Amino acid sequence: MNESEYLAFVTPITNKIFRFSKRILVSREEAEDATQDVLIKLWKKRQRLGDYNNPEAYAMTITKNHCLDRLKSRQAQNLRIAHENFHNDQVTSLQSKIETSDSISLLENLIKILPEKQQLIVQLRDVECYDFKEISKILDMRETAIRVALSRARKTLKTRLIQLHNHGIKKN
Repeated sequence: MNESEYLAFVTPITNKIFRFSKRILVSREEAEDATQDVLIKLWKKRQRLGDYNNPEAYAMTITKNHCLDRLKSRQAQNLRIAHENFHNDQVTSLQSKIETSDSISLLENLIKILPEKQQLIVQLRDVECYDFKEISKILDMRETAIRVALSRARKTLKTRLIQLHNHGIKKN
């Protein structure tokens, strides 16, 4: 794989790598550093990328492992998971933007209470739009376990949203 082929491979997935890193790591800066590290690892392994059935899933596996290694090497209590992946250019009114921001923030906070595996599965499936087979390779889990965890995560999120909604109505 030459330089132009490598760039053609990594350019479309760089943002996915960054968002996945950000889901796992502390901050934007940590995720940016991790993304650069993963891109360097991919560059060094560029000659073997063609050997994989799904090089993108392989890249995401490298990302996961690298980020988890970074977490292990730092104080976990100082880390938090944040997700700022939503941009909607069609929303024009300030009130709509505020409502959207509040909704995203609420959903991010609800996702934070999920177990770590469920957080990663929600990120990969619902945000990054990976299929179950790819998630299975990335997280080294069975597809059925991923489906069950995703179902439980969505059910938990739905229940919490309903509880918050009902609580809000009772207040008014």
